[in-house]
Amino acid sequence: MIVGSLRSNNLDDKRISITPESAKSYINLGLNLILEKNYGEHLNISDNEYIKQSVKITNDRNEILQNSDLITLVSFNNQFDDKIIKDDCIVVGLIDESIKNHFNKKNIKFFSLNKLPRITRAQSMDVLSSQANLGGYRAVIDSMFEFEKAMPMMMTAAGTIPAARVLVIGVGVAGLQAIATSKRMGAIVSATDVRAVAKEQVESLGAKFLFVDNDDNFETAGGYAKEMSTEYKKKQSQMLEEALKKNDIIICTAQIPGKKAPKIINNEMLKFVKSGSIIFDLAAEQGGNCEHTKAGEIVNHNGIKIIGAKNLMNKLPLTASNLYSKNIFSFVRNLFSKEKKTFNINLEDEIISKTIIT
Repeated sequence: MIVGSLRSNNLDDKRISITPESAKSYINLGLNLILEKNYGEHLNISDNEYIKQSVKITNDRNEILQNSDLITLVSFNNQFDDKIIKDDCIVVGLIDESIKNHFNKKNIKFFSLNKLPRITRAQSMDVLSSQANLGGYRAVIDSMFEFEKAMPMMMTAAGTIPAARVLVIGVGVAGLQAIATSKRMGAIVSATDVRAVAKEQVESLGAKFLFVDNDDNFETAGGYAKEMSTEYKKKQSQMLEEALKKNDIIICTAQIPGKKAPKIINNEMLKFVKSGSIIFDLAAEQGGNCEHTKAGEIVNHNGIKIIGAKNLMNKLPLTASNLYSKNIFSFVRNLFSKEKKTFNINLEDEIISKTIIT
């Protein structure tokens, strides 16, 4: 069976779905690999690194499309159409369900890792978590750069420099990494989340947990946060107003799968944020948690820098690709039957049934 992947011309996303390290894993599994020439050149990965792992390199992308039993990609951006791609081919990546509108003539099976169930067996395939982890880290690094002050407390002959205070809003994977990174940088960290279960996680990292007591459960069965009630939002706003007065860097990570990001910091609340503070909005591409967030831009609002994250993985594409390619391989390994030497679409497997979109 042949696994193929095309070189992406999408400058908005520099990640690749197969690295030399993951290529070795495919070969060891008993699969053949074929990649387009200069596949990883933009990340300074030469074709020779793949050739050493017994990967075939070709300059003819049609050869890849017509011969691959499975194609891996990062995101679909009209790289190919159903006139060329092999019938019964499997395509795996971060794919939107609208892909079905492009491929209606052949029995092509698309699997989107966006829809992966949050179960223990799928953790090694969890792309959203692996990339969000990097996003939380990078949010702190970029915030530090824009803050233009030292993060840790410093005792000097010229006087004491106080530690920066960081508030993390939303304690999912990205939020937890933002807490951990901020602590490593010497900041005083606090965090808030609608899920009470986050308290133990936050405190285990040495941060203070800010929480509005409530009888409702704002956690979905999949472990994500869900929409809050009007009454809860009012109480949360009052709590946040006090927190915003005290913090220098606010990192927003609150997102609800399949919906626009909740607006947590509105115009009225921005009045409580100190001039010179940073608001880093990881939810910018889903509409943002802050009123004035613009994806891909830094908005200066009364001396407050509001940073709208966009294509954040482009700032550390090698690390992102290493993790992403391992996630993809784990998914492909679950599909492949070593005994039958073929891909097995077992719809009784929750991982397969939840991610297939055609």
